[in-house]
Amino acid sequence: MQDQDQRGFDHGEIEPRWQREWEEAGTFHIPDDADDPTYVLGMFPYTSGELHMGHVRNYTITDAYARYRKLQGDEVLHPIGWDSFGLPAENAAIERDTNPRDWTLSCIETMREQMQAMGFGYDWEREIATCDPEYFRWNQWLFQQFHDAGLVHREASEVNWCPDCETVLADEQVEGDDEHCWRCGTPVETRELDQWFWGITEYADELADDLEELDGWPDNVRQMQENWIGRQPGARLEFQVSDNGPVEVFTTRIDTIYGATFFALAPGHAISQALAEEDDEIRHFVEEEADPEGDEPNGVRTDLTATNPATGEEIPVFVADFVLSDVGTGALMGVPGHDDRDHAFASDQGVDIVPVVAPSPEEVPDVSEAAYTDDGVLVNSGDYSGTESAAAREELTRDIASATDHVQYRLRDWGISRQRYWGTPIPVVECPDCGPVMVPDEELPVELPEFVQTTGNPLDEATEWKRTTCPDCGGDAERETDTMDTFVDSSWYFLRYVSPDDADAPFDVERANEWMPVDQYVGGIEHAVMHLLYSRFVTKAIADMELLEHREPFENLVTQGMVLADGEKMSKSKGNGVSPLAIVDEFGADTARLFTMQAARPPRDFDWSETGVQSANGFLQRFHETVEMFRESPPEGDEDAIAAYVAREVDATIAAARESYDDLTFTEALRETRDLVGLLRQYREYTDPHAETFERGLSVAVRLLAPVTPHIAEELWSTLGHDGFVAEASFPEPAGDVSDAERERQLVENTREDVRNIVDVAGIEDPEQVTIVVAPAWKHRALDIAIESDAPNVIGELMQDEEIRAKGDEAASYGQDLQNERQSLTSALAPDRELAVLEQATWLVEREFGAEVSVVPASEADESVAKKAAPNRPAIRID
Repeated sequence: MQDQDQRGFDHGEIEPRWQREWEEAGTFHIPDDADDPTYVLGMFPYTSGELHMGHVRNYTITDAYARYRKLQGDEVLHPIGWDSFGLPAENAAIERDTNPRDWTLSCIETMREQMQAMGFGYDWEREIATCDPEYFRWNQWLFQQFHDAGLVHREASEVNWCPDCETVLADEQVEGDDEHCWRCGTPVETRELDQWFWGITEYADELADDLEELDGWPDNVRQMQENWIGRQPGARLEFQVSDNGPVEVFTTRIDTIYGATFFALAPGHAISQALAEEDDEIRHFVEEEADPEGDEPNGVRTDLTATNPATGEEIPVFVADFVLSDVGTGALMGVPGHDDRDHAFASDQGVDIVPVVAPSPEEVPDVSEAAYTDDGVLVNSGDYSGTESAAAREELTRDIASATDHVQYRLRDWGISRQRYWGTPIPVVECPDCGPVMVPDEELPVELPEFVQTTGNPLDEATEWKRTTCPDCGGDAERETDTMDTFVDSSWYFLRYVSPDDADAPFDVERANEWMPVDQYVGGIEHAVMHLLYSRFVTKAIADMELLEHREPFENLVTQGMVLADGEKMSKSKGNGVSPLAIVDEFGADTARLFTMQAARPPRDFDWSETGVQSANGFLQRFHETVEMFRESPPEGDEDAIAAYVAREVDATIAAARESYDDLTFTEALRETRDLVGLLRQYREYTDPHAETFERGLSVAVRLLAPVTPHIAEELWSTLGHDGFVAEASFPEPAGDVSDAERERQLVENTREDVRNIVDVAGIEDPEQVTIVVAPAWKHRALDIAIESDAPNVIGELMQDEEIRAKGDEAASYGQDLQNERQSLTSALAPDRELAVLEQATWLVEREFGAEVSVVPASEADESVAKKAAPNRPAIRID
């Protein structure tokens, strides 16, 4: 623990005090009658019981942006809640011999206290928890509405089964080439179970098409969703398979059909299963050898043949493990000349490989060693030879009798059934006479029974809870014992925040139409497919029920990178986690917030660094000290050139910080503000500052830091004598024109760097005089001509100007320089402005080198020095 005197301020006293004052004043509460507030939201946390650094980063990003928008004068909706159902809580409760509800509620209480200690400016009156019956009743209500809209079905299906979690996983929850559970890493098995599905595939086209409208989303997230939806336009057509009749296939390359030299069936295809009952070799392959995840395609030849509908030729039929039952039709035409996988299989099985597409009729590819997979011109394709691939696809689809245009998707309907306890009960009663019957609205919510530890599905063991009566006929019936996938909870929670206490509807429709969509959403890239795709689907489905005018839930999205430790992701399993609370205890929440925000832009990963934490804390100490010194001993200096320079830097900092906050880059805003505080300290050390200029600089810096370090900002705002909270102040505005701020800054920094280089290269230990010479007006005009001219020879253009031409060899030499650097030329300040800017900055050079500094126009300088002066790059003489 640091010594109090060394720390400079007591964060342990300051931070809780301002948190109490915000709460008592309702600073972050948003009233129900707010007029179209800015909606800022971080993906709500799972109730693990303790904040980790990933949480701190995610919620500091959203909090900083929400506070910034409030400083800009917006009403801001910034709520928080808890993703509180799920298997981990169930497992944790079993390990601790308690029940999931008690465990979850204790976790919520702990995490709420931790979030409050971080100073996050939430409207806590809108807090929700998905395990609350008043929340999950609306999951059940949505299930009913989706059922009535034809978006719910139950069927026996091959599902992904995690034997460790003892539950079904959606396709999106199976990760890696080895297909393991997204939560526990256990290899996933395949089982056939009766499952409830939500019809997300009904929205596949809209989900794919609308990605183009999400301009505020990262390109990689949109690409991941597009790939997952996997829309493939192509054709369906039939091959006659011996005595089994027509078998349908889907292909995106019907233009290659003349090169189809084999036919393949999935091991699970009905024909394959029938053959396995009659043929031991096929049965052994189907039951023992088939490996869809294997590195090489494998299969077994059957006695069947298939008739190629384009050529009429009989081709061999295989049962092959690279054909999947649930992809396409479970059958495919093998075209080894133009598909890499088919080529590998045909080479192993000794099947003919025939080229039927070529770059041109004269360049028929050799496909004996590798497939040619590009489009081109058809060859060896009968009457279609010479036709380009795209045209051939249209003609063949039209001409082959069984062929029809078809679009296939990788996306599958969303299996929401989970065989666990801690989730939303599916509101269905199974009646032996009526079949599955929806629970009536007036009986919602269907709540969970008391938790019983057991293997398998706990609700299946809840005999009394299961026993019920059929809502339709009144006869004996049983409740559905599956619970909903927890991604159902998070697929619409952002709507509940607009009216979290509404007992009559999931959300207030009028308010949701006004407040949605979420203006800025922040969360991890790992949710790019599951949560974000499901949320988009549910929003569109709700809109089609005329409950919402918006069809997309999130207008802008930031996916934040990970916090690393020595290059690896922090995790409990690796034992490399850093406790945010330990940082808060030692250095304060503001230090933790500042470090996480200045270390990297939100989308990037960054390494946790104790040195970085200490640096952030040291800066806050210095800033606090600077403000305290101002209060205790106000300066009385003149409003001189130095004050003008500082005032200009304050304005430039405001402009740069605003741009950074608008873009949610943050690092630039914080770097700019730190530089401003450093400049103000230099100003005070160098001379007696002008009081108004100095105080304005401090007040600006406080407001620029307030979104990220809110507690110390409030303290310093009060110390400077301002009324009210800085959280409710206005974002500062530049007092002067900042249109040339960047060029002015660059001019000063380049000039200072040139002085350093000359001193270093010349080995000048104690320079006495630094003369900075500004280029003459004719060179500025020459630069403007060179930038604006389209002529190939800029020198000829320059010589048309009488004054420039009068400079003779000097003009020719400078013209040649401009010609050589033409691609990188940038405009410069006017000569008088360049002179004024440099004059205001001379104190920085004088302070650094202890030398007298003068800035002069070229007309007043030694000719040998003046000739070297150029716009943007004054000449320098050091004596």
